[in-house]
Amino acid sequence: MNPTLNIPNRRQLFIGFFSIGLSGFGGVLPLAHRMLVQQRRWLSEEEFTELLGLGQILPGPNIVNMSIAIGARFHGVAGAWLAVAGLMLAPLVIVLGMAVLYDHYRNLPDVQGTLHGLASAAAGLLLAMVLRMGEKIERHPLALLMAMLTFIAVGILRWPLLPVLLLLGPVSIWLARRRQRQGGEAC
Repeated sequence: MNPTLNIPNRRQLFIGFFSIGLSGFGGVLPLAHRMLVQQRRWLSEEEFTELLGLGQILPGPNIVNMSIAIGARFHGVAGAWLAVAGLMLAPLVIVLGMAVLYDHYRNLPDVQGTLHGLASAAAGLLLAMVLRMGEKIERHPLALLMAMLTFIAVGILRWPLLPVLLLLGPVSIWLARRRQRQGGEAC
């Protein structure tokens, strides 16, 4: 762990993830990145990227997987429970309340317009986070090739993510290790 980073206590861990859950739900990765890396400095950029990769491979929502890993990293099983509870408490209450309201007002044009606007804002936040993270990642032709193959397979050809990851993941790891053994930079 990087000594220049902060280590949250259990209360800070719960409140930090509660603030992420309260700030938005469904698309909170940009908010989580800002809070965890930039504001509270609990993780470095590299650690966030590694945990995001882990969260994407595991089943379930990325942010929940990340909250478990981050909570466990700082405070073991209790930390994992606190981080997930903090993350999920506010959205649970809000979604249950909104479900009641939506059921009553769903046919109003203003409600439909608001939902479309929220979707656009979420897409913009996600794109900003991807661009910010992309600036920090080392670029190598083989790594770019693997990213393009993954994008084409999943995004364009609509192949299922799991088989694509099961095929391209080991190939990427093998290429990176091969390059490291040859004395070059990692892919």
